[in-house]
Amino acid sequence: MSKKKFYITTSIAYANASPHIGYAMEVLQADALARFHRLLGEDVYFLSGTDENGSKIKKTAEEKNIDVQRFVDGNSDKFRLLLGTLNVSIDDFIRTSDKVRHYPSAQKIWKKFVDAGDIYKNSYEGLYCVGCEEFITEKDLIDGKCPNHKKEPERVKEDNYFFRLSKYTDRIRERIESGEINIIPESRKNEILSVLREGLRDISFSRSKRVLDWGIPIPGDDDQTMYVWCDALTNYISALGYAEDSDKYKKYWPADVHLIGKDILRFHSAIWPGMLLSADLALPKNIYVHGFITSGGQKMSKSLGNVIDPFEVVEKYGSVDALRYYLLKEISSSDDGDFSYAKFEELYQADLANGIGNLTARILTLASKMDTLSETSIPPDTDLERAAADAWLKYFSSIDLFKMNESLLGMRAFMSMCDEYLEKKKPWKMEGADRSMTIFNLLECMRHIAWMIRPFMPETSDKIFSQLFADEKERTAELSKNIKDASLWGRLKPGTKIKKGDNLFPRLDK
Repeated sequence: MSKKKFYITTSIAYANASPHIGYAMEVLQADALARFHRLLGEDVYFLSGTDENGSKIKKTAEEKNIDVQRFVDGNSDKFRLLLGTLNVSIDDFIRTSDKVRHYPSAQKIWKKFVDAGDIYKNSYEGLYCVGCEEFITEKDLIDGKCPNHKKEPERVKEDNYFFRLSKYTDRIRERIESGEINIIPESRKNEILSVLREGLRDISFSRSKRVLDWGIPIPGDDDQTMYVWCDALTNYISALGYAEDSDKYKKYWPADVHLIGKDILRFHSAIWPGMLLSADLALPKNIYVHGFITSGGQKMSKSLGNVIDPFEVVEKYGSVDALRYYLLKEISSSDDGDFSYAKFEELYQADLANGIGNLTARILTLASKMDTLSETSIPPDTDLERAAADAWLKYFSSIDLFKMNESLLGMRAFMSMCDEYLEKKKPWKMEGADRSMTIFNLLECMRHIAWMIRPFMPETSDKIFSQLFADEKERTAELSKNIKDASLWGRLKPGTKIKKGDNLFPRLDK
């Protein structure tokens, strides 16, 4: 029997600047989901990439006096480097400046729009925000400026190709209301439904080449360049080989999850479904929408000097998993959250150094003195067993609802229960079978914790498993399990060899 497939994508990062902490949060959320579904035994395909076309890219490169291709090459490399630094388990990375992989799919779907009668040429005169790469209306402005970029839009007059998005308003709304396209959280679903009830407008899908020559040429018209959002959204199928109708495309499309930021909700839940309906392609199943990260309670800004560089955080504290834990546990998966170095250090000391690090060290110190646990078995019906079952129930249900921070909160509550059990039993004062049984129970707790953190902190999980299962064959057998099977109590076998290692999270030097 073939494995169930799971195709997950992040949005593609705009390659006009270096990656920031908000992008790190998004890719880590997607990575945790991808890793979790692999642990379920599913066939996962995880895509990320960079959006490299459009007027803002061209303008920024010119301001820096850098060739445009060299400019996007350099920035795209930084995003790929960050993915490696953060231990993100992507299967593919797509670039929209790729003339071999991306251009053919974007041009193929354009021809589908034409065949459906959904492309027409018309004059446009109105406002264009370079920062948003979007045509906007007067009612979108606040004090005459774009609310996102705080700049006045340009007034343009062009002959462009338009896409009949208005034609698909009702069909998109019906798909969302029925749950065929599932948008999480509910507040974002209601937000886009409100837009759809007002009705969608046809949108410009090209720019004149004399104002934008950096992008994908329109098939059959060399005087026009494809509008950046039409081009960018197509990445989700171009990476799979849509142009050549590849086996990979047939296998993985439609996407099971598009994971995006709230600022691009309309593009993914209105424009993208409209494009897919026009081209007669399957619609994505889920759209998970996260919020923004502030810094010290303020919006990040270079002028304020509060922009958080994820590379610097990892370098300063020497722990990728510490940053992964903060962004996945401390910040709600779907709401805005805040990052500050003070909060990071507080969480590091409380949850990591004094929490999982200290608990693991204490349990394995006790267990290492026993060498092996050959005559020990775990008694049924313990308080720990019930606590583990409750934690796993919350864990699985929270991930299903895109509430990964709540999954980690459940793990943290279970860890506190283990601490209480350790203090109550005081196995260092015990002797004989009671001592062995108590320590074995605690080791079983560590096995559960190592599995719970595996999608979120894979490196730390590996370190725990290497201590719990000193024998490589035993460790391999354990890690080959489906996470739902591993979540059952009492799977740690008597005779398991233990080997204590270094502390997982050394305390910070004040």
